[in-house]
Amino acid sequence: MAVHDEYRRAAFYFDSKAYADAARLFEGVLAEEPANLSVRLMLARSYYHSAQLGRAEAELHRILEADPAEDYARLMLGRTLERQGRAEEARPHLRLAAAMTGEDV
Repeated sequence: MAVHDEYRRAAFYFDSKAYADAARLFEGVLAEEPANLSVRLMLARSYYHSAQLGRAEAELHRILEADPAEDYARLMLGRTLERQGRAEEARPHLRLAAAMTGEDV
Protein backbone atom coordinates (compact mmCIF):
# COMPACT_ATOMS: atom_id res chain seq x y z
CA MET A 1 0.00 0.00 0.00
CA ALA A 2 1.30 3.46 -0.86
CA VAL A 3 2.29 5.69 2.02
CA HIS A 4 -0.26 8.31 0.97
CA ASP A 5 -3.07 5.73 1.09
CA GLU A 6 -1.93 4.47 4.48
CA TYR A 7 -1.88 8.05 5.79
CA ARG A 8 -5.43 8.60 4.53
CA ARG A 9 -6.57 5.38 6.21
CA ALA A 10 -4.88 6.44 9.46
CA ALA A 11 -6.54 9.87 9.27
CA PHE A 12 -9.90 8.17 8.70
CA TYR A 13 -9.41 6.06 11.83
CA PHE A 14 -8.34 9.15 13.78
CA ASP A 15 -11.42 11.08 12.62
CA SER A 16 -13.54 8.06 13.58
CA LYS A 17 -11.99 8.15 17.07
CA ALA A 18 -10.36 4.74 16.60
CA TYR A 19 -7.17 6.20 17.99
CA ALA A 20 -5.26 2.99 18.70
CA ASP A 21 -5.85 1.81 15.13
CA ALA A 22 -4.83 5.23 13.82
CA ALA A 23 -1.63 5.08 15.87
CA ARG A 24 -0.73 1.68 14.43
CA LEU A 25 -1.15 3.00 10.89
CA PHE A 26 0.66 6.28 11.57
CA GLU A 27 3.57 4.22 12.96
CA GLY A 28 3.83 2.53 9.56
CA VAL A 29 3.72 5.85 7.72
CA LEU A 30 6.36 7.28 10.04
CA ALA A 31 8.62 4.29 9.38
CA GLU A 32 8.56 5.30 5.70
CA GLU A 33 8.91 9.04 6.37
CA PRO A 34 10.75 9.46 9.70
CA ALA A 35 11.45 13.17 9.17
CA ASN A 36 7.79 14.06 8.56
CA LEU A 37 6.80 16.09 11.63
CA SER A 38 3.14 16.28 10.58
CA VAL A 39 2.88 12.50 10.67
CA ARG A 40 4.76 12.42 13.97
CA LEU A 41 2.30 14.95 15.43
CA MET A 42 -0.68 12.88 14.28
CA LEU A 43 0.95 9.82 15.85
CA ALA A 44 1.43 11.72 19.12
CA ARG A 45 -2.20 12.84 19.04
CA SER A 46 -3.33 9.26 18.40
CA TYR A 47 -1.26 8.05 21.33
CA TYR A 48 -2.63 10.81 23.56
CA HIS A 49 -6.25 10.05 22.73
CA SER A 50 -5.73 6.30 23.17
CA ALA A 51 -4.16 6.92 26.61
CA GLN A 52 -0.68 5.80 25.51
CA LEU A 53 0.73 8.81 27.33
CA GLY A 54 4.36 7.67 27.57
CA ARG A 55 4.48 7.13 23.83
CA ALA A 56 2.76 10.48 23.21
CA GLU A 57 5.30 12.22 25.42
CA ALA A 58 8.23 10.59 23.60
CA GLU A 59 6.92 11.63 20.17
CA LEU A 60 6.24 15.17 21.35
CA HIS A 61 9.79 15.46 22.66
CA ARG A 62 11.08 14.28 19.26
CA ILE A 63 8.98 16.90 17.49
CA LEU A 64 10.19 19.66 19.79
CA GLU A 65 13.81 18.60 19.34
CA ALA A 66 13.37 19.03 15.59
CA ASP A 67 11.20 22.17 15.81
CA PRO A 68 11.21 23.96 19.18
CA ALA A 69 8.74 26.55 17.81
CA GLU A 70 5.99 23.96 17.18
CA ASP A 71 3.41 25.51 19.48
CA TYR A 72 0.77 22.78 19.22
CA ALA A 73 3.30 20.09 20.14
CA ARG A 74 4.34 22.25 23.11
CA LEU A 75 0.70 22.55 24.23
CA MET A 76 0.13 18.81 23.77
CA LEU A 77 3.25 17.99 25.76
CA GLY A 78 1.95 20.14 28.60
CA ARG A 79 -1.45 18.45 28.48
CA THR A 80 0.15 15.00 28.30
CA LEU A 81 2.27 15.71 31.36
CA GLU A 82 -0.78 17.06 33.21
CA ARG A 83 -2.75 13.95 32.36
CA GLN A 84 0.06 11.89 33.89
CA GLY A 85 -0.20 13.90 37.12
CA ARG A 86 2.98 15.86 36.40
CA ALA A 87 1.56 19.39 36.60
CA GLU A 88 4.84 20.96 37.75
CA GLU A 89 6.62 19.65 34.63
CA ALA A 90 3.68 20.65 32.44
CA ARG A 91 3.52 24.27 33.56
CA PRO A 92 6.51 25.67 31.60
CA HIS A 93 5.34 23.97 28.40
CA LEU A 94 1.83 25.34 28.79
CA ARG A 95 3.12 28.84 29.51
CA LEU A 96 5.41 28.75 26.50
CA ALA A 97 2.60 27.49 24.27
CA ALA A 98 0.39 30.34 25.49
CA ALA A 99 3.13 32.88 24.84
CA MET A 100 3.71 31.47 21.35
CA THR A 101 0.04 31.64 20.37
CA GLY A 102 -1.06 34.64 22.40
CA GLU A 103 -3.81 32.56 23.98
CA ASP A 104 -4.58 31.60 27.54
CA VAL A 105 -3.89 27.94 28.25
